[in-house]
Amino acid sequence: MTGSGAPSQELRVDAIDDADIPGVVALWQRCGLTRPWNEPQADIARARGKINSEVLVGRADATVVATVMVGHDGHRGYFYYVAVDPDQQMKGYGRAIVAAGEDWLRQRGIEKLQLMVRPGNTAAGAFYETLDFEEQERVIYAKWLDGRAMTP
Repeated sequence: MTGSGAPSQELRVDAIDDADIPGVVALWQRCGLTRPWNEPQADIARARGKINSEVLVGRADATVVATVMVGHDGHRGYFYYVAVDPDQQMKGYGRAIVAAGEDWLRQRGIEKLQLMVRPGNTAAGAFYETLDFEEQERVIYAKWLDGRAMTP
């Protein structure tokens, strides 16, 4: 699969497998996506291979260079951990992995996609705007079900 933006080589997108997990976690760490309160291996285990979620990895040759965790609630789709190796950016891999996630949702009849971008991450916001995402005004409420204090 290739995305517009003409990657220097084809990006092959598949579901994550066991051998990918350490490299995917390292990629997320390099991209600044992990947080101390979210164990990335546990997030992968929760999403992997379920009827309503998956972790997709994009490979250039045999190397994982992009990811998206995709899921849905039956109505809306959600993206998490959208990442492209910092050394592989500007090759169209971001567009390609987002398109793969969108296709995954379309194949399941999901018509709307949402994602969250942390305030101040203007580069991510600008990237999503090039893909026709629009910012929506929403207030997000959350709580930890185990009673711990709220995280930023």
